[in-house]
Amino acid sequence: MRRAACAAALAVAVAASGCAAGGPGGFAGPAGGATTLRVLAGSELADMEPLLEEAAERTGVTVELEYTGTLEGLARVAAGDAQDYDAVWFASNRYLHLYEGGRDRVREETPVMLSPVVLGVRESRADDLGWTEGAEVTWSDVSDAVRDAEFTYGMTNPGASNSGFSALIGVASALADSGSALTAQDVERVAPELAAFFKGQELTAGSSGWLAQAFTERAGNGVPVDALINYESVLLSLDRDGAGLRPVYPSDGVITADYPLTLLAGPGEEAERGYGLLVEDLLSRDVQADIAERTLRRPVAGGASGPDFPPLVELPFPAHREVVDGLVADYFSDLRRPARTVYVLDVSGSMKGGRLTELQESLGALTGVAGESLEQRVQAFQEREEITLLPFSTEPHEPRTFVVEPGGSEASLDEVSEAIGALEAQGDTATYDAVREAYALVEDAPEDDHLTSIVLMTDGEVNWGTGPAPFERELRGLSPRAARVPVFTVLFGDAGEDEMADLAEMTGGRVFDAREQSLEEVFREIRGYQ
Repeated sequence: MRRAACAAALAVAVAASGCAAGGPGGFAGPAGGATTLRVLAGSELADMEPLLEEAAERTGVTVELEYTGTLEGLARVAAGDAQDYDAVWFASNRYLHLYEGGRDRVREETPVMLSPVVLGVRESRADDLGWTEGAEVTWSDVSDAVRDAEFTYGMTNPGASNSGFSALIGVASALADSGSALTAQDVERVAPELAAFFKGQELTAGSSGWLAQAFTERAGNGVPVDALINYESVLLSLDRDGAGLRPVYPSDGVITADYPLTLLAGPGEEAERGYGLLVEDLLSRDVQADIAERTLRRPVAGGASGPDFPPLVELPFPAHREVVDGLVADYFSDLRRPARTVYVLDVSGSMKGGRLTELQESLGALTGVAGESLEQRVQAFQEREEITLLPFSTEPHEPRTFVVEPGGSEASLDEVSEAIGALEAQGDTATYDAVREAYALVEDAPEDDHLTSIVLMTDGEVNWGTGPAPFERELRGLSPRAARVPVFTVLFGDAGEDEMADLAEMTGGRVFDAREQSLEEVFREIRGYQ
């Protein structure tokens, strides 16, 4: 996942005297004035911004958060590519510790709150399955429900989001049932069971928050998914908002995020002092209770009041990076349902020259492994995946569909790369006609187990063909299977922001902005949603 384009300054300026007012934590700001901590963080920590603003008033420590994906962020830290930051704050540092030298990048880390990755099931469906409140349910029981009762769920992409990453490791560890940390042999042994389990995955996403939103929208549109695998805090928040979810805590164990606020090695004296003040404040009893109440994450400090959280069985995390990387790679190549994507690509006259070249290079980058990190490897097109290129200008062009054949992926991807390189630009911009054609292709596709999405990239406003109102009417006439396919729109060049936002919203998709970052970064981020 790309880095967010901007950092959010989260603190109110302290008084001119340089001393912050006392608060629930009882701390005063440093006498020498305010301190700023630059922190690279996971996107789910956006809900901590109000609490950090309040902490700044008490301590004088301003936190500037910049968001990124967990695996990408941890890889940057391990590679020594996080020099612009004083600290990082992700759901877990376990994967960082598996990197050679990863621990050497860290000066100090302090868990701040806890949230296990568990299952939230629609109450009516839970009752059908006999999963009453407090019932003992295992991950194997969930797998049996997928096989016998067509049980479906949403889970984030483990190559982009920590909740999906933790769920994958937790399910594999529980099914292996070895009583110790997962090994490569365990993964090989339970691979058929894992493949059966993931047949139930109906929704995927690059972030826990968007997954929760998509789950809610699917239910509102009459095509609900039975459950979500997500952070306990996300599930409880949904239930608090009336989603009717019953938390299910698998009795064979889970993986819990402990959100360690982590000071990187080699900080300046001011950053080190600010880190200490902030940690002391966040771990105070009153603030811990406030975190639990407002974010629904469990406190790490004893004695903090808050919601009544049930006990957990914690599974061991794998001891070797090769095991984790192999499991995630297997998930994409063999275990999960394959992706089917229609890429609707603007090749109108305004794309001539540098814009078309950038499109060709950016999309073409997905046909090969551009780097050595786990995230970069799983962002490439995978075996079993189906890719359709649908260029458009004044009208949709002839679509070309490619299947990345297992065992012959290099030849398949060479064909995709050649087709991308052959794109030419001319004509006007009939965007809605092209997306309508993409949905026609979806309607004609086999009813198989593929996870289907449409990606629309355009550099200009619609100036030809069907308008938004007729398109929306046609969208309502699609079959339920096609109607739930999201369109992920990419803003590029002079694209109409409102048009693309409306199109994404009416299809249950999301807008990605390639005006503030490279088009390749955007295409890679979208891979987390496919």
